[in-house]
Amino acid sequence: MKKLLVLPAAAMLAMGISTASNTTDMPPLAKKSGCTACHAVDKKVVGPAWADVGKRYKGDAGAKAKLVAKVKKGGKGNWTEVTKGVPMPPYSPRVTDADIEELVGFVLGLGG
Repeated sequence: MKKLLVLPAAAMLAMGISTASNTTDMPPLAKKSGCTACHAVDKKVVGPAWADVGKRYKGDAGAKAKLVAKVKKGGKGNWTEVTKGVPMPPYSPRVTDADIEELVGFVLGLGG
């Protein structure tokens, strides 16, 4: 019976089909930009859940500028309790400024 379950799962992985929730609600831009390697909308992966980021910065007028800068330059220290010290790599210039701003807007929109 175990072999019957493993084969379909292996076939799904080979075809690039994932059942993991880390990409379920992510916008296509997040998938294309590599964000899903470390982030999910609703749970910690390596970095914090994006919903948690949105909640932390809810009502912070300067949050968008701070987060855009963090995504561009990378860094660590804001989520050490979640990441255990793993830094966020810089994403500029690999991801355009406009795309970073769009992604940060999406994250902040999750704050409710």
